[in-house]
Amino acid sequence: MKTLIKIREKLLQNLSTSTLSGAAFCKTGPGSYAEHDKFMGINVPTVRLIAQDFIDLDHASLSQLIASEFNEERLLALFILIHQYNKAETLEQAIIYTFYMDNLRHINNWNLVDSSAHLILGAHIHNADKTMLITLAQSRTMWERRIAIVATWYFIKKNNLEWTFKISELLLSDSHDLIHKAVGWMLREAGKKNLAQLITFLDQHATKMPRTMLRYAIEKFPETERKKYLGLKQKVL
Repeated sequence: MKTLIKIREKLLQNLSTSTLSGAAFCKTGPGSYAEHDKFMGINVPTVRLIAQDFIDLDHASLSQLIASEFNEERLLALFILIHQYNKAETLEQAIIYTFYMDNLRHINNWNLVDSSAHLILGAHIHNADKTMLITLAQSRTMWERRIAIVATWYFIKKNNLEWTFKISELLLSDSHDLIHKAVGWMLREAGKKNLAQLITFLDQHATKMPRTMLRYAIEKFPETERKKYLGLKQKVL
């Protein structure tokens, strides 16, 4: 409890941005995807620095922090978990991974997903069974579907692209714009590693991809290639 008080005091000492600007950036207005979320007004680099002061925080305290109503406190908990995971031995990594999975309901904004999914979930299952990503990709919870695709970023960095394309295919017909952006982003990252594989995927699926997903995926293509794929989409429409 004393440590949590110290953490919250430290956070309050580092208020730096308007809570309204953070809320608007993450669309917390009524009816928006993150209307549940609240912001204190602390920028991400500062949260990262604070995390370094509390990297040995116990899981009981982390459980309270990750369940906070404030986005920055949940983000801080995730940064601490990532620090702990990176320095942990195999057994402790498994405990941290389980803690992460048990708290998925609190990883419920895009900044939380994108800061952690690949570095804990992706890292932990890189050399293990990955079928849980299919379950997450089929979840009714949009954040779990985003976790599924962003987790493959770790695989991409290790030149393993299979699961990025597999999960992307499962999410082709997803209705949410945040999924379209995340899938397009991961496809673009995969293309940096193997352009031929991305082109093969696009040739098979471009006409079925939501326009935002396609635009993100081909963002780094030469203009003529971008126009070609966008033109295919228009023909279908």
